[in-house]
Amino acid sequence: VGLRSRSGINFFQRIYRLLFGHLELTEKFILLLVFSGFITLCFGAIFFLPDSSKLLSGVFFRSSSVEAETRTGTVSDTSTGTGKDEKILAKIRKDHEKALIEAKDTLQKRPNEIKQDINSDKAKLVQNGQGKGAKADSLPFVQYVRPPGATGHEPADPDVKAKRAKIKEMMQFSWDNYKRYAWGSNELRPVSKQGHSSNLFGSLKGATIVDALDTLYIMEMYDEFEAATEWVEMNLDFNMNAEISVFEVNIRFVGGLLSAYYLSGKEVFRRKAVELGEKLLPAFKTPTGIPWALLNLKSGIGRNWPWASGGSSILAEYGTLHLEFMHLSELSGRPVFAEKVMNIRKVLNRLDKPQGLYPNYLNPNSGQWGQHHVSVGGLGDSFYEYLLKAWLMSDKTDEEGKKLYYDALQAIEKNLIRKSSGGLTYIAEWKGGLLEHKMGHLTCFAGGMIALGADGGPDDKTGHQMELAAEIARTCHESYARTSEWENCFENVERKILNISSNK
Repeated sequence: VGLRSRSGINFFQRIYRLLFGHLELTEKFILLLVFSGFITLCFGAIFFLPDSSKLLSGVFFRSSSVEAETRTGTVSDTSTGTGKDEKILAKIRKDHEKALIEAKDTLQKRPNEIKQDINSDKAKLVQNGQGKGAKADSLPFVQYVRPPGATGHEPADPDVKAKRAKIKEMMQFSWDNYKRYAWGSNELRPVSKQGHSSNLFGSLKGATIVDALDTLYIMEMYDEFEAATEWVEMNLDFNMNAEISVFEVNIRFVGGLLSAYYLSGKEVFRRKAVELGEKLLPAFKTPTGIPWALLNLKSGIGRNWPWASGGSSILAEYGTLHLEFMHLSELSGRPVFAEKVMNIRKVLNRLDKPQGLYPNYLNPNSGQWGQHHVSVGGLGDSFYEYLLKAWLMSDKTDEEGKKLYYDALQAIEKNLIRKSSGGLTYIAEWKGGLLEHKMGHLTCFAGGMIALGADGGPDDKTGHQMELAAEIARTCHESYARTSEWENCFENVERKILNISSNK
């Protein structure tokens, strides 16, 4: 129908009146909004969904020659220009029949034979040196050895047994409610009973599931462990356009997956851990190799927290990658993971450290310290913990890690550890040479850390370090106990004020 012809106009006018003539103005407006929304959705789907470029090129801009060849089953020979449809169809038929025969033979094999074939193929790849560059879906064969003593032991002491049962009961309660109200989300908000996903993980889901895998296994909650494993296998996906915290994703997801693999031996955990590790590698693409704090998993573009001292990386974040990345190299056969974290040590060794202390901020571009703020609590804490544990994890062969830890501890003792007028030992914070006499909640881990390392330090320091660890633990205990006393005091005062008000 010609749009400019009178008959064409009359035709569309009749259609319009038939469809919309009976509607009020507001109804027409609402209908117009619905249509415009539908059109916007269609264009959005075409231009902004993943692989939209393929959709556009394949649907709207396909050349007529390619379309014709696809329909007829021919492919143009660029050298001769002649069609070879019969040869191509014969080859396709032959390949298809061969694939069917191979699949049939494979399916007829027993499962243990299939597993043996896969393992031998992987072993051949390792021998040929192809395993080093392998991706997560083609990992080298690793002989799994189940760690002794993780499960299967009941304490003899009835008091310990009762406490253990109570802790497991609490875990069961927490897990059941997470599964009921927030399954797949990163966290459960207990008051509103809704799932919550922190922006630390972007659109990455399942932090609670992955983080709880080792606890479920150790507590012998095997049904829950299998359900969590199934979720990981079916739903844990890292292929997304999302900005995540490298530190948080490493300790929660990579660490959780590695722990689950070492406890259970399930290959899915090793594969997922290495896959995620590969996604995190672009964070190290800085002039110094000190990683960015934030990373887009799709683009590989990194940046630091805007508030972190002129775009600096944070000691507790880039210093808390060592354990997981060393294991990623061991399980993947790829040395690149270990090289990245060992380079962090090299950078720190080259830098001058004020009073032997490690400031919390380091610029990844210039390789210079940011603000001279030192804290064993927030922003610094787990860096020191990982130095000690790296040495212990190496069966005490990592002499560099050992030296870095004990040198740092000596500097902390000399410059930061003080005693209050009431006799409580605490670890102060250091700001450009001036002490700030406070110790935050996160510093309380230091008591356990110092006790853990007391055995391997200088012989004359063992007893001293155990005493120091006990004093710091006592300070933390007193902080909580006295906070409770103050709360009770304020409650009593408030109660008396209310009583006076009601009497008046």
